Amino acid sequence: MTKTKQLKIPELKKHLRTCDEKELIQIITELYKLNSDAAEYLSVKYGGDEEIQALFEKAQQEINNEFFPDRGLGKMRLSHAKKAISRFKKLTNDERKTIELMVYYVEIGTLFTNTYGDIDERFYDSMNSMYDRVIAACEKDEQLFKQLQPRLFNIVENANGIGWGYHDNLADSYNSINWLNS
Repeated sequence: MTKTKQLKIPELKKHLRTCDEKELIQIITELYKLNSDAAEYLSVKYGGDEEIQALFEKAQQEINNEFFPDRGLGKMRLSHAKKAISRFKKLTNDERKTIELMVYYVEIGTLFTNTYGDIDERFYDSMNSMYDRVIAACEKDEQLFKQLQPRLFNIVENANGIGWGYHDNLADSYNSINWLNS
């Protein structure tokens, strides 16, 4: 199977410069119809805060569905849940809401293990890694920390008694925040 040669960005720009307004509108409209990422990107770009909120809620639902779907058991595909976060960030470039999704991921993961029992080391490593990324963002922004502090603390509390050093790692990360002592 032969792969089609993809245009480089400079080549694409060169071709687009030759198009008139009507042709550009037609191309963008076709892209919108063909690609859901392009449609969501354009909706966010021109739809504003309402579209960002809708994408945020969609990403939350995607994360939740990996652990607690409406029907059946969760598949717990961590890569799918994390992909929902990175996709939201890519489409919106909204750092605060991206961090909120990261916190939500750890909240739901902790709830899942409290509901169904001990998971495996890879699972806890993923949760700890995401929590550490949130902590790193909070270290740079005291207002963000103040906004998220109750949720971050609750995650640590809810992880008490979970194996694989999960609770200890979360507690160490939480207690390392400089803003706690100010």
